[in-house]
Amino acid sequence: MSAAIDRLITAKAGGPLAPVADDAAFLRRIHLDLVGNIPTSVQTRTFLRDKSAGKRSRVIDQLLASKNFAEHWTDRLSVMLLERQQLSQVPDDEWRAYLKKSLQDQPRWNVLIGEMIAATGKGESRAAMRFLGKGNHHRLTEDISRLFLGRDLECARCHDHPSVDDWTQAHYWGLYAYLNQTRLATHSGEKRSYFVENLATKKVEFQSVFFDDQEDTGPRLPGGKEIPIPTFDEHQGFEKPAADGLPAVPKFRPRERLARDLASGRNNLFVRNSINRFWKLMMGRGFWMPLDQAHSENPPSHPELLDLLERQFVAHQFDIKWLLRQIAFSASYQRSSRLPPGETEVEPESYRVAHLKGLTPEQLLHSILRATGNEEVRAQESTGEEKFDHRGYFTGTNTGLPTAYADIRTIFVETFGQPSGVPEDDFAPGLNKALFLMNDRLVLHWLQPRKHNLASRLAQMKSPDAIAKELYCAVLSRLPEEDEQQELSTYLEAHPDRRRAGLSDLIWALLTSTEFRLNH
Repeated sequence: MSAAIDRLITAKAGGPLAPVADDAAFLRRIHLDLVGNIPTSVQTRTFLRDKSAGKRSRVIDQLLASKNFAEHWTDRLSVMLLERQQLSQVPDDEWRAYLKKSLQDQPRWNVLIGEMIAATGKGESRAAMRFLGKGNHHRLTEDISRLFLGRDLECARCHDHPSVDDWTQAHYWGLYAYLNQTRLATHSGEKRSYFVENLATKKVEFQSVFFDDQEDTGPRLPGGKEIPIPTFDEHQGFEKPAADGLPAVPKFRPRERLARDLASGRNNLFVRNSINRFWKLMMGRGFWMPLDQAHSENPPSHPELLDLLERQFVAHQFDIKWLLRQIAFSASYQRSSRLPPGETEVEPESYRVAHLKGLTPEQLLHSILRATGNEEVRAQESTGEEKFDHRGYFTGTNTGLPTAYADIRTIFVETFGQPSGVPEDDFAPGLNKALFLMNDRLVLHWLQPRKHNLASRLAQMKSPDAIAKELYCAVLSRLPEEDEQQELSTYLEAHPDRRRAGLSDLIWALLTSTEFRLNH
């Protein structure tokens, strides 16, 4: 499959391709993409020394099988699906545990999405109901269309889309008709909320703000057939009677039907959108961009490749790891991010060079902790004695340092993430982010020598060459260039009276570099 990816990418390249990335760049890229962290200094040195054939394939398989894969992709999928919103009362730890369990072994994307849409709150997958939030019908209609079909239908709520002929008001209300019977109900004994569905008895009526004609529709996927709403004799439309404060369970449950019909191999809009999103996460750019603008006026850059991936993803039962593996194995993924010789510009949709990707807040935090040798921070929990004042930390009224990982993560998300409800699809640089890395007292604290951290290891080394190699392998996941090594030696020789502080300054300089901030 990876050979087919390369063949179809090359066929439309329209110019010379960048060479394959060197081992150091590949190792850093694949670690960030699959497990959300840079490799350790030891991992980098070992990989660079390894001259055996197939070492790249082996590291890809090792990372896909590691426990850190599920941890990292829990971050990625949670941000994609919830956009950092606290939509319901399902605790974050329960939601993350659900995602991590779903991402182990052979994770099925259609199963995961189907469970979230059909969630009632009962059983082991109770946490899946977090995606449904409080059951707001319009929010769900718009999010499901945007996230799972690649169609931003918000405008189509009131009229046919003004600029996309493919998107109609009937598409919006056809999806809405699957969801408008959903509501929350509280179990009288358990005092817990569950999602239930009322009995649907008629179609949804809608009217354009530009016309007087009234229209109606039953549940219907864009491009699909309308589902008839069944009629029942009195009291015959229910499967189970009302009990414990929960209403009777109807025989016809349109939201449950949506979960089955939408997350299906027969729904090519869902399959193609899914591939486009995973492709974008790995390659830095989707077959079409923006991700929620899938329509005939914005065709995919590589339709043949998308068609092939669509067929194969369905044939492999929506196995997420299979898809990521095929992409990672390809030369197209492993290409250098440096321009081909003689080229000054390339078309971004050509994939002639690897796209630069900004690190997510989580990737950045984990990479800084690993680079500086402070990974024990990730195991630190809150004592629960006093809630950390995040706002005061930013304004300066709270001069203390957070110790719990959850608080540290919150600081990085608030600094480097998008506002709640805004998709994190693209790298968004900002002055506040640059200043944070340069001046934040928590980051500066991690640069100070402590037992076994990077600053301490470097301080124990005598040779400038050894220091340079360890520094560059630990922070930038590569060996230093000759001029970089010489520059470090000159710097240390010029500041013998502040050697420890100078070593921390060198770590700081690399951490704040563009090379560290980007996945290249």
